Amino acid sequence: MLRSMTAYGLKESTGEWGVLTCEIRSVNHRYLDVSPRMPEELRVIEPDVRELITKRLKRGKLEVSIRLRAPETGATELHIRHDLAQQVIKACRDIVESDMRNHALVDPMDVLRWPGVVGQDEIDYKPVQQAAMALLGETLDDYIASREREGEKIAGMLLSRCEEITTIVEKVRELRPKVVQRLRDKWMSKLAEIDVQVDPTRLEQELVFALQKLDVDEELDRLNAHVSELQNVLKRREPVGRRLDFLIQEFNREANTLGSKSSDTDTTGLSVDLKVLIEQMREQVQNVE
Repeated sequence: MLRSMTAYGLKESTGEWGVLTCEIRSVNHRYLDVSPRMPEELRVIEPDVRELITKRLKRGKLEVSIRLRAPETGATELHIRHDLAQQVIKACRDIVESDMRNHALVDPMDVLRWPGVVGQDEIDYKPVQQAAMALLGETLDDYIASREREGEKIAGMLLSRCEEITTIVEKVRELRPKVVQRLRDKWMSKLAEIDVQVDPTRLEQELVFALQKLDVDEELDRLNAHVSELQNVLKRREPVGRRLDFLIQEFNREANTLGSKSSDTDTTGLSVDLKVLIEQMREQVQNVE
């Protein structure tokens, strides 16, 4: 199934540890580029986050944001190391007594700010880390579903353009007898103007040589072959963005050759229409995984 590289996913999960939010957004990119953002408490799971995403996606520039909002009523108990606090206070008093000009009182808040004086209960972050990985999996499911929905729209657009290309190819084929007749009439008109006698056999030979230079049957056949290949590629389950990109280049090559060989305004107009369709396809293919 075709997948777009532009998508968005958002999920939330609530537990005793607070509220987890996982958000994924992406744009097109030649390769898979993952930029995770998460709080320090969850930084340990970053390798697992990258591994999970790499298993499920192949291309795209992703911004993965995991946020944790602690519960408002979940304050942890403070533990004060009174022995260390007493040492800090004693040291402050010793400094004051040694310098009679300094009579500043010891500020309790300064003592509490001293490293190690105040401690907190150690928090076990394993449950929230596991919850974050589970939430990431759910968010990826929604995100990939969004990619596939957008991919279906792109596939429909590509198929409709293929039908239009096939129609243009048939119109060009129908024009070929008229192009041959116009070229013959043009030559005969010029010969009539200069009033010279020419060998009919030689004239036919020269006409054949000129028509060979203007022959586009091979280009038309290849365009039909590219249309069939593109239709087959869209049925594949694996990522096909690079293959589609290559096919669009081949479409462009044939369209350019067709335009360079056109000797009448009708064929030139059709070749321009063909290039417009191919350009529309190219813009969409750039966003396919």
